[in-house]
Amino acid sequence: MVYVILDLLVLAGPLALSFDKRVAFYKKWPAVFPAIFGVLLIFGAWDVWKTAIGVWSFSSRYAGSWRFINLPLGEWLFFICVPYACIFILACVRAYIDDHKLVLPRFLWLAIALAFGVAGMLFINKTYTGVVFISVGAVLIIAWLLTPRSLVSRNFWIAILLTYVPFVVANGVLTALPVVLYDNSRNLNIRLGTIPLEDFFFSLSMLILSFSLYDFFGRHAPGPSIRDHRRPVSHAA
Repeated sequence: MVYVILDLLVLAGPLALSFDKRVAFYKKWPAVFPAIFGVLLIFGAWDVWKTAIGVWSFSSRYAGSWRFINLPLGEWLFFICVPYACIFILACVRAYIDDHKLVLPRFLWLAIALAFGVAGMLFINKTYTGVVFISVGAVLIIAWLLTPRSLVSRNFWIAILLTYVPFVVANGVLTALPVVLYDNSRNLNIRLGTIPLEDFFFSLSMLILSFSLYDFFGRHAPGPSIRDHRRPVSHAA
């Protein structure tokens, strides 16, 4: 079960380092796990639907033959292991790098969200392409409503960029074997290496939602706020 092994490898490092004194990620679990559950609920439902209509499928050779609501065990673990690892990266960035507040117009995020929504409608005949663009717009609006300060945090975006390094490695394995099989009539059939272009936007939407929910639940978790552990914030143009 290559997929399950890959998930566990993604989780292993962050889980082992969760007890590092400076990051103390284990203390943030009251915010981490609700955020993961939110991602699992939303993207899991999306994944079940996409699999049911044939946007993609999973190789029995690499993902195993067992399925729960159309998805193999590795896919369900993906929505637990990957958000955990990515939120851990965000916590590390905040622990070790001074933050800066980006000076941006408040309406910018709504404009970007609208642009993704329009792009999604233009490509709606390509099911994966259209829906993934709309999803980026939707999660930007959710983030803007729940945690507007996060969107203007430089470290928020640094963490997103850093997570693309393990994303390219892990997703490269998934698409090269391949563990995941795509119906190219449902996407633009543009690949960076073996990774469909749409996967980068899928990852972006999942990261923004993961980080925003983490910050949102962090403000409401028992004990000190997650914001208390951030490096100082200064303004930057």
